[in-house]
Amino acid sequence: MGLGMALMQNKAAMDYYSGLPEEAKQRIIDHTHTIQSKEEMQMFVDSLGSGK
Repeated sequence: MGLGMALMQNKAAMDYYSGLPEEAKQRIIDHTHTIQSKEEMQMFVDSLGSGK
């Protein structure tokens, strides 16, 4: 699962991500390149939405 798809499933995470400056968004994108599974991506995106 890609970042965009995972963000669309979590409004809080999408709102958080949308409000970030470009440099912070790029760090998140770079981190997603290390994620190996759909479940791991969902957990990562859920953590964005919860402010962790």
